Amino acid sequence: MTLRWYSTVIESTDHRSLARWWSEALGWEVMFESDDEAVLVPPWARELGSALSFEQVPPGLVFVPVPHRKEGKNRLRLDFAPHTSQDRDGEIGRLVELGATRIDVGQGPDVTWEVLADPDGNEFCVLSSRNS
Repeated sequence: MTLRWYSTVIESTDHRSLARWWSEALGWEVMFESDDEAVLVPPWARELGSALSFEQVPPGLVFVPVPHRKEGKNRLRLDFAPHTSQDRDGEIGRLVELGATRIDVGQGPDVTWEVLADPDGNEFCVLSSRNS
């Protein structure tokens, strides 16, 4: 028996706003939104979902409300990589224009990734471009 990675849950003081931010950042769709959660899925999940077996369905992002702000460094971080056909620096600039901030978590000057934080302060990385 294997488990399916179903979702990653992100806490936020304004879960709806943060879900919309990530929707814009990733080009994903808001599938569901309520007072208790907001759910994002990649656009191909709806298109291919019924054709995929249970373990092949891609995970979503779930945003849930909490009364407290984030404190300290993340213990889990999402990493994203643009395709080699994309302008990595342009993509980082787009994320900053959307409201991300560049941050230092001790990564040093010679790394091949950029550490950013979403509007709630959750760290994520934009890696060097990848072919696959």
